[in-house]
Amino acid sequence: MMNPTPHSEAAFSLRPAQDADAEALFRVYASTRTEELAKVPWDDGRKDAFLRMQFEAQTRCYRSDYPGAVFDVILVRGAIAGRLSVHRRAQEIRVMDIALLPEHRRRGIGGRILRGILQEAERDAKHVTIHVESFNPAQHLYERLGFQRVGSNGAHHLMEYRPAALVEARS
Repeated sequence: MMNPTPHSEAAFSLRPAQDADAEALFRVYASTRTEELAKVPWDDGRKDAFLRMQFEAQTRCYRSDYPGAVFDVILVRGAIAGRLSVHRRAQEIRVMDIALLPEHRRRGIGGRILRGILQEAERDAKHVTIHVESFNPAQHLYERLGFQRVGSNGAHHLMEYRPAALVEARS
């Protein structure tokens, strides 16, 4: 089967994450830290231990700090290609995490998922927020979709999308 060109949109689906998905979801998480850890003079075993500790801490934090959040896996041709975590609040949709394995990036999947969330935000008149590392190239996608930077702590930017109904209400 031929791989789609880098900018073609691949078919995908979402399903709730299950305990059995933990190792695949760890691989997704670890893939988002590859460049960062390439600079660290640790052996592979130490990097793996660090990443597992960080992944487990993040998972615990998300589950305790975001009650009612939805944790999905992104599937491409039935295989786990990424993860999506979303917390819906009264006035906000927080995209806690969206990540794809490297071979599924830049194929339109993340953009299609986010456009779906933005359509929901438009329908429900909620703003959408996402934190992104300051060096993460995905922030360019977020900007193209209409997100604006509304805060920063240096390492992370808080980006926000405001639906037309909320923008008009502010005017």
